[in-house]
Amino acid sequence: MALIDNAIYVDGRRAATPASLDETYEVLKANAGFAWIGMYRPTEQEVRSVAEEFNLHHLPVEDALKGHQRSKLERFDDIAFLVLRPARYIDAEERVEFGEVHLFVGPDFVLTIRHAEAPNLATVRRRMEEDPALLALGPEAVLYAILDQIVDEYGPVVAGLENDIDEIEDQLFTGDPEVSRRIYALSREVIEFQRATQPLVGMMESLQRGFETRNVDVEIRHHLRDVLDHTIRVVERGDSFRELLSNALTVHSTLVNQRQNDETRSLSETSLAQSEEVKKISGWAAILFAPTLIGTIYGMNFRHMPELLWEWGYPFAVTLMVGMGVGLYVIFKKRNWL
Repeated sequence: MALIDNAIYVDGRRAATPASLDETYEVLKANAGFAWIGMYRPTEQEVRSVAEEFNLHHLPVEDALKGHQRSKLERFDDIAFLVLRPARYIDAEERVEFGEVHLFVGPDFVLTIRHAEAPNLATVRRRMEEDPALLALGPEAVLYAILDQIVDEYGPVVAGLENDIDEIEDQLFTGDPEVSRRIYALSREVIEFQRATQPLVGMMESLQRGFETRNVDVEIRHHLRDVLDHTIRVVERGDSFRELLSNALTVHSTLVNQRQNDETRSLSETSLAQSEEVKKISGWAAILFAPTLIGTIYGMNFRHMPELLWEWGYPFAVTLMVGMGVGLYVIFKKRNWL
């Protein structure tokens, strides 16, 4: 059912719980309080009904029907329209899930339209009903409470992202091949988180100025200022996460290049060592080839060969073989082949 909770508040207390939107309009006209209507994925007909009753501008109404809007604050006369992007961290899947809430805040009504499970606005309603003095301050008090709840729910998201980044830093130096994919995935989540949180700072500052202009109770302004301080800290953490991930990506790229250089250097050293061994083998082969060549020629058993009948023929052949071997050895040694 689209209508989750629907109540009329007078002097900070629930005066009526109408069963339908039509009944809400009638009860509100008969009382001096304000209506707080909570909807979850309402139909177009339901949104059009509320828009007609409270004279909502057609542009924010179209935004509320379409969804998938960025965080923003717009004013149409005495009605404020806000789009908020709550988030929650899902531990089991180690990812951030983003929601979307549309708020219409007027002089005598608050309309909330949720397009996702988060945030749990029932918690906000119970909290406000337990504090009639604050709820009696009107629709602006409800707006503050919703903003406070959404910003508070950013806390576990910040903690979850911080833990993920710590794990990535550990993975960087273990050579995990999945670390680059995880850095990119986490970077996308951080960017989405920044898109949800960064506009809130300007939105709350604009609300504060509007509250001062319309003389909204000073207590609400103090509370809103506290939420703004929390929001600024969340935004700063998101900025630091993005910088850390950028540095992690740089470090990962450096480590990959270093490992590739080490592998190339190792291959080069291996190739050089093999080349040195080849030169040594070739050198010794040449040294041994010279006497082998001479011995082979003189072992061919031809009758007519030079120095066969010479008295010093054999010593001459042996001396020639040794001399050529020594000569080649000296040459190769000077060229560092041996």
